[in-house]
Amino acid sequence: MTATCTLTDCGAAPDVEYSMDDYAGPVARWCPGCGDHSVLSAAQRLLATHQMAPEKTVFVSGIGCSSRFPHYLRTYGFHGIHGRALPISTGVKLARPDLDVFAVMGDGDCCSIGAAHWIHAVRYNVNMVALLLDNNIYGLTKKQTSPTTPQGFPSNTQPRGSILPPMNPLSVTLGVTNASFVAQTADWAPQHLYATLDAAYRHRGFAFVRILQRCPIWTASLFRDAVQDPAKVEVLVHEKGIHDATTEAIHTNHLDHDPSDLNAARALAEEGGMRLGLFFHDPTNACYDETRRVPGYTPEDRIAILKRELDRHAV
Repeated sequence: MTATCTLTDCGAAPDVEYSMDDYAGPVARWCPGCGDHSVLSAAQRLLATHQMAPEKTVFVSGIGCSSRFPHYLRTYGFHGIHGRALPISTGVKLARPDLDVFAVMGDGDCCSIGAAHWIHAVRYNVNMVALLLDNNIYGLTKKQTSPTTPQGFPSNTQPRGSILPPMNPLSVTLGVTNASFVAQTADWAPQHLYATLDAAYRHRGFAFVRILQRCPIWTASLFRDAVQDPAKVEVLVHEKGIHDATTEAIHTNHLDHDPSDLNAARALAEEGGMRLGLFFHDPTNACYDETRRVPGYTPEDRIAILKRELDRHAV
């Protein structure tokens, strides 16, 4: 981090320029080859690109491998409980609309115990970014079937293979009233991953990004074909979509899709397949935080409110 001040105003707060290293926390303890490393690098790059002040940036997580994310960034962080990243994030944004808020979740965290919060967070459309790191398994607790585990894939809870068809996070999100930004990217496409995070951050409203994320320990085979053969991945392209020349050059299988077309987005999500890009985008949808902001309080006001609440429980 470098700081400079002008000759005419050296008494004011210095101008600060942050590098990626300024956002780096302790060395990440994810397994070698885990896709979470790629997501962390993209997040650090995003923070540096937009020069987000660490003290004005919050990463909130639930429980799981991906939920260690806040520990590895030098910003504010809140490591919540299982499935509760989104209500915590919503509360932070309502109380402090001046902060940049990111929620980081795994597929079990978001799509199972946190499913009700996920649906209503989409509907509330609060201005923040939600990252679903989807490795199709419960990784931290050692290979249990998750809501997104492919049918037939064996796990420690279903050793003969997952019985039910997997949940489709894209279809679910696109089916919720007031959805405004739904995209999918992958940890092995770093340029597209960054471009997607950048588009999500710039969006006004709740930006939901599903990141296909490799787990080298429990689901190493699931994305192997897509990684080894770029032709198996279809990239959504459009002037209103997410643009990355490197990804489009490597993955030559393109599909022209207008992200303002909700019905087309739903149809593409239902078809399945390996698609990267912006499925839907509508920045005109109502944002709950723009009409339901918590009033600003001074420190003295907050102490007085806290004392009043405590006095209610006095015996």
